[in-house]
Amino acid sequence: MSVRTRRARKHSRTHIIGFGLAGVLGFIALLFIALAVSVGTLVDSWLQDLPDYNSADAYLVSEPTQVYDANNNVIAEYYLQNRRSVTKDQVSPYVLEGTVDTEDVRFYQHNGVDPQGIVRAVLVTFRGGSEGASTITQQLVRNTVLSDEQFEQTLKRKVREAYIAIQMEKTYSKEQILMMYLNTIYYGHSAYGIQAASITYFNKDAKDLTLAEAALLVGLPQSPSYYDPTENPEAAIQRRNTVLDRMLTAGDITQEEHDEAQSEPLTLNQGQVIDPQGTYPYFTDYVKSLLLQDFDQDTVFQGGLKVYTTLDPNMQEAAQDAVENRLSSFGNAELDSALVAVEPGTGYIKAMVGGRDYSSNQYNLATQAERQPGSSFKAFTLVAALRAGMSPDIYINANSPMQITSTWKVQNFGNYSYGTITLREATARSSNTAYGQVAVAIGADSIVQAAKDMGVDVDLPSYPSITLGTTGVPPIQMAEAYATLATGGVHRDTVAITKIEDRNGNTVYEHEDNPEQTVDPAVAQTATDVLEGVITSGNGTANVVNGMLGINQPVAGKTGTSEDYRDLWFVGYSPQLSVAVWCGYRQEATVYIHGTYGHPYTTSCLIWADFMNSALEGVDRQEFPKTDEKIDYKSSSSFNLKNTYISDNSGTQSSTTYGNESSGTTGSEDGSYSSGYGNSGNSGNSGSYGSSSGYGNSGSYGSGNGTYGSNGYGTESSGNYGEGSGTGGGYGTGSGTGTGTGTGSTGTGY
Repeated sequence: MSVRTRRARKHSRTHIIGFGLAGVLGFIALLFIALAVSVGTLVDSWLQDLPDYNSADAYLVSEPTQVYDANNNVIAEYYLQNRRSVTKDQVSPYVLEGTVDTEDVRFYQHNGVDPQGIVRAVLVTFRGGSEGASTITQQLVRNTVLSDEQFEQTLKRKVREAYIAIQMEKTYSKEQILMMYLNTIYYGHSAYGIQAASITYFNKDAKDLTLAEAALLVGLPQSPSYYDPTENPEAAIQRRNTVLDRMLTAGDITQEEHDEAQSEPLTLNQGQVIDPQGTYPYFTDYVKSLLLQDFDQDTVFQGGLKVYTTLDPNMQEAAQDAVENRLSSFGNAELDSALVAVEPGTGYIKAMVGGRDYSSNQYNLATQAERQPGSSFKAFTLVAALRAGMSPDIYINANSPMQITSTWKVQNFGNYSYGTITLREATARSSNTAYGQVAVAIGADSIVQAAKDMGVDVDLPSYPSITLGTTGVPPIQMAEAYATLATGGVHRDTVAITKIEDRNGNTVYEHEDNPEQTVDPAVAQTATDVLEGVITSGNGTANVVNGMLGINQPVAGKTGTSEDYRDLWFVGYSPQLSVAVWCGYRQEATVYIHGTYGHPYTTSCLIWADFMNSALEGVDRQEFPKTDEKIDYKSSSSFNLKNTYISDNSGTQSSTTYGNESSGTTGSEDGSYSSGYGNSGNSGNSGSYGSSSGYGNSGSYGSGNGTYGSNGYGTESSGNYGEGSGTGGGYGTGSGTGTGTGTGSTGTGY
């Protein structure tokens, strides 16, 4: 082989070597470029669906809604997380410094991501230690914007977190980011944020924490369960001392402060931000239900609303005391009660008791229970009757029992017969038979309309027996309806919330008064006058209240008892308050008090009086609204009152003095007196009544034939509710004739 050939081959090999090295280096370069492009493309894809981190709302944490009473006391909080946000001036400087020194010592130098911190964490890990590489900003992003991804251990999540942290640092100051972090981080024991943690562990505000206390709390977020001072105090102290070491190294505390704090024993004083039930749980549960009608659940439980309510704490305490004390005195552990007090001039709910023990049963009897109001519903029939032009002084047969319609037989409480009395007196005595006739005469539709106009919202069937309160109504609606009478016919919906602010203090709702004249002033005034007699009259079913009241206020109201003594009501009002009180069992059953049937005058009336005495103690007297307007009363004869004679309303009666006959259940008695009318005994026969040419009164559905003379009905009893066939249109009994001028005993007055 020639020299030329060998040189050529050697030259070609060096070219091959040169070309091969260049190719490899070029390939590697191309590979890195391709990888960089691929990684860039991949990272870009990871950043495509980021949450809206530019909005301030993205960094808002779950904040409890706070509920205030009328005196601006916090009475409840609704939350998913126990958290209380604070500002920098509300936090101890030790917390601010210790957090930075422990969690992110270069916090004020980096731009959201700390490369030096990452390297330091790697080195510590190689040495067998443990140190996080995430900055405070990254942790905040993880707990807020990327909270849904915070438990994902993926490169994608870390890249997204770092990217948003850098962007966040461009928008917010270091101070803002630090406070966001301190209001967000979890400290254990359901405490989110430094304020909740301070109260949970030391029962004090974050601004009042000592150095040792602050260091203990600063150390918890790394592992709240492991460093829990209530379960593992030694580990908690060790972690506290580590925080103090770092604060000393950073120069934020002196050696003396460091040593003194480390020597302190662990002393906890556990507190609670607020009772989860709230101070007045039945009321605040009701407020919560109202909020959820207008706001979504996230806003109510996490939105940090401030809700200002109408509840008067003094009246609320008086209501609770009245209910608790009286229920205890009844000697019946199963008996329960509800009370709602409404201010008529505003509609404000001033007090609410939904039951005797919230911890045992959260069902709110004041707002949720629709129990039969019994005769307390007669107030609506009274209003409807006055609207129809029926005078409260119209006379009505109030004997018992009575067949009102072909399918409706009615009897009075205790089956008492009251004779022929005025509507006013029938209201005081709560005669079912009288009101049954009124209901038929004016029509059930008018009664339903009156109830609706006054504030009853439940569905009400339009049939005459509605007058006896056969459809359930919550106490809150009864209090609202009666308040309409207290204002002279001006209706206001009940109000529990006066104002709502968002977490930034902006008003998002404020109540505006919206009164409506739904009942004519003259009708309301007359109805109130009649209902006052329920309390002030000696025959009134709530006369016990008159003897108990120690306040100088006019009051009116109506008792109510449902069938079989299951629901015992008193709804009454003064110019300042309309109050509904219900007593009974949560599971409907006959109520017994001290071994006998319960009655409003032994239960709800007593609670009502106790409450009013406390709530209005020392309050100057006010009067119910007055008006010069008059009701245009129709002729009494224009009303078709079943079982009541037209002649009973002929104007011959000239007195409201009542005679009581003492005859037996089938006895008879004749009587007459110049200016009064006899009233039957338990089921006995009434005497005659009228003036010298007045009318003798018929028997009580006796048997036999009766005739009447020129001026009166025959009177003699000989049967027990037999069918009579008297002539002249009367239910005469026996075979006597009468002129209305006989003599006899008037018995004892009612």
